[in-house]
Amino acid sequence: MSPDRKEIERKFLVTGEGWRKRSTSRTDIEQGYLARGRKSTIRIRIKDGKHATLTVKSRENGISRQEFEYRISLKDAKAMMVLCGSSRLDKQRFTVPQGKLVWEIDVFGGRHEGLIVAEVELQTEAEALKLPTWIGEEVTDDPRYRNSSLVGEA
Repeated sequence: MSPDRKEIERKFLVTGEGWRKRSTSRTDIEQGYLARGRKSTIRIRIKDGKHATLTVKSRENGISRQEFEYRISLKDAKAMMVLCGSSRLDKQRFTVPQGKLVWEIDVFGGRHEGLIVAEVELQTEAEALKLPTWIGEEVTDDPRYRNSSLVGEA
């Protein structure tokens, strides 16, 4: 994320398997939402059952959003995750380097089994992006593919 707390990210559906042989890491993620308002979301994320973060993210349309992320104790994260109720999801995140960029591939489980979404963070909104062959439709501006939407109603 850039120093000014802006995340510039584009999101795509994944249509092929070519990314799998290029993946360099895998992380299991449990994610829950404490709040999902019109202007922002507050989420808890636990990675590999070991590391936890609390994140406040704005909900503007487009590829730029404000994001504030803080490490928290695993004990606190687990307690807050209970407060999320059914506003939770599980996914596996794979990283795929391509040139100077790193794609993050999220493979969803549970009721979203089969959904695979790729995200890439950019330095500027105008940065040129060469799409890999396994990239499908861009869904950056489609709110249905935001993680906060995938968890459904609280």
